[in-house]
Amino acid sequence: MTVDIARLFICVSVIAAPCRVAVAAEIDSVTTRNIQLDNSVAAINEIFNKRIEEGIEKANPTTESDPDDAFFDDVGADEYCDEDVLYTEIRKAIYQSFTASWGLKGYDLDRQLRRLLAKQSYSLLLNDSIYRDIDYIEGFSLNLKELSDVVNIDGHLVGLDKLGHFFAEGWRYFELTRFEDEPFEQALAWGKQQEAGKFGYSTTGIFSYADLAANFNGWRFWNRVLLKQDDPLKGAIANFFTRPYAACKIQIIDSIRNRKIIRAWEQNAKFDLSDYIDGAWDEGNNCNSYADPVIESKVMQRIERADPGFSCPRKPGRCIDAGKKYGSYAKYVLHPSCLTASGD
Repeated sequence: MTVDIARLFICVSVIAAPCRVAVAAEIDSVTTRNIQLDNSVAAINEIFNKRIEEGIEKANPTTESDPDDAFFDDVGADEYCDEDVLYTEIRKAIYQSFTASWGLKGYDLDRQLRRLLAKQSYSLLLNDSIYRDIDYIEGFSLNLKELSDVVNIDGHLVGLDKLGHFFAEGWRYFELTRFEDEPFEQALAWGKQQEAGKFGYSTTGIFSYADLAANFNGWRFWNRVLLKQDDPLKGAIANFFTRPYAACKIQIIDSIRNRKIIRAWEQNAKFDLSDYIDGAWDEGNNCNSYADPVIESKVMQRIERADPGFSCPRKPGRCIDAGKKYGSYAKYVLHPSCLTASGD
């Protein structure tokens, strides 16, 4: 009776405040380990390149001829390339969701991708997963939502929830640095705090370092929209040759038609998830932590039954590569066992 009452209380709380709970999904990267899946990177790139292009196009206002304007009058031309409008329209196009005000952008995007990539992903029921023994009290958000699907991205077993983190939480990291002038390290620290709170321990009982890796790379994506700052993972030469996704360019025909210089946003480079993905996005390598020993014991027992002898990281070499990639930032995105991995 006590458990039933607690479950009822939790469900009422969820309905009253959805923004606090439906913000995180989990995956089982052990039970699904040996599933053979086609590489989804091309399909994912196609989806998001279309959405990014749509957002860039919608960020441009319509123009009408004004015969009183002088030919190639450059006054007020900046109004045609509004950076804030660009970011807003790209976000709207990527999320394609009315739930943004509830803080559900990443989760809703995750659910969209489950549908769009159904033929290339693998879905596992919670009751068949390594998390089946976590009850409502220990992880109420986990029990209220189905697990996210897993896909193969360039040979990495990745949950589709990671793409929700990439775009949504990556944006929040970017907000902190661009709009609130926080140091990049502060944004990374904020991410760890959230994973220890509403995105992890407090709602699912699970702390996902792979989520943090996706968040980090999401900042890199949003930064590259206009590339106002150097990518922290690239050297000077690589940064010099990297093109932003959008650029403000003169529109020759519109300029002649309107008898003044007209600028507009154009897609300047294609999005490729391969630029961001690595073994740290895979929870089988970049291990999870758990809210308490009881939850951890339950999960570990199920892991042993699902894959006897499994140890994390499954592929230490992927962790070694990730450590090199993230350098001094590795401590913010890698589980301790991934940080100290050796051999293969």
